[in-house]
Amino acid sequence: MRILILGDVVGRPGRQAIRDLVPNLIKEERIDLAIANAENAAGGMGVDVKSAEELFSGGIHILTSGNHIWKKKEIYPYLENQPRLLRPANYPGGAPGRGWVRWNTPEGLAVLVVNLQGRVFMPAYVDDPFRCVEEVLRQQRDQARIVLVDMHAEATSEKSAMGWFLDGRVSAVFGTHTHVQTADERILPGGTAYITDLGMCGPWDSVIGIEKQNVIDGFLSQLPRRFEVAEENVILQGIILDVDENTGKARDVRRIRSRWKP
Repeated sequence: MRILILGDVVGRPGRQAIRDLVPNLIKEERIDLAIANAENAAGGMGVDVKSAEELFSGGIHILTSGNHIWKKKEIYPYLENQPRLLRPANYPGGAPGRGWVRWNTPEGLAVLVVNLQGRVFMPAYVDDPFRCVEEVLRQQRDQARIVLVDMHAEATSEKSAMGWFLDGRVSAVFGTHTHVQTADERILPGGTAYITDLGMCGPWDSVIGIEKQNVIDGFLSQLPRRFEVAEENVILQGIILDVDENTGKARDVRRIRSRWKP
């Protein structure tokens, strides 16, 4: 099974890159499942119904998210009704939506996708992601041989720890949130593919997707500023994962970076 997994989608430029590049990637790479993190898809912070639907129509099957999922209030009821848009599973009970989804290929192969949020250097109102994923796997592991985990976190140490914690028990652990693609993709000894951060789908000539001067001025003045999504040199970043359908082990993981041209 071949899976396309893309980093945080940043604003309109990121959505346009998905719309124009993903359909060809799916065809050329013979992709069975496409996943992207949508937590910055609407104006660079949060996701609304329109941006989620645009990403789905662009060929993405499942959207994960992170701490910015709650920025657009209209997404609350959408989360309840659209199981393919995930919020982190380790939010306290009663939060809208769900943190995992079981997706089936046309051939009937089941894939479990789990969304987690880290706690190091992040808002401290989420439960322990390690114990949370342990419980999800206890309840759902028998329902899907292929398991994919989005670890949305700031600290590389926390992401790396999650990779080793789940090695041999899931097909892949991939980090999101920092918008900076790391070069440490590998298959761990137990057969789990790992990368610390997928990067982003958005403007590369920016500060993690935001207009450069806007951010620089903020650092210099230390005053609140309204950030604006940049628009130049838009890229699409992530990985292509090859998984053995019989064992759920990763066979290959490859970083990708594609430029979008208007």
